[in-house]
Amino acid sequence: MGTHVVSTDEKTGMQALERLHETKPVRPGLVERVEFEYIRHGTLSLIANFDVATGKVICPSIGPTRTEADFAAHIDKTVESDPGATWIFVVDQLDTHRSASLVRLVARRCGVGGGPWREGQAGHLEVKEDAPEVP
Repeated sequence: MGTHVVSTDEKTGMQALERLHETKPVRPGLVERVEFEYIRHGTLSLIANFDVATGKVICPSIGPTRTEADFAAHIDKTVESDPGATWIFVVDQLDTHRSASLVRLVARRCGVGGGPWREGQAGHLEVKEDAPEVP
């Protein structure tokens, strides 16, 4: 318990590769040998939190997409890892970082009722009104 300050961002289009042949381990007089052939399994997106205090990556999420729902689920999973703590997320200005789904999640987690929130309203996150509901 305490306060977590994390920098959160995404890395998209990461190739999911599997080596076709096993890596041959180091032997006396020989270096490790990694074969160059691989099987391609498409691409994945990574959403990760960098813990500013410890320098460690915590609660990474890997999946086929990087949608508003994916980001809100990632934040929810991260907070659930230490639900009694205070969380400070440092993010860039990507639309998914200020979506209606995320505002609803934060409001629910913080016990804030009411709404709807209007874009640009003082004291509230800006939201995209046309966003789908995320449980």
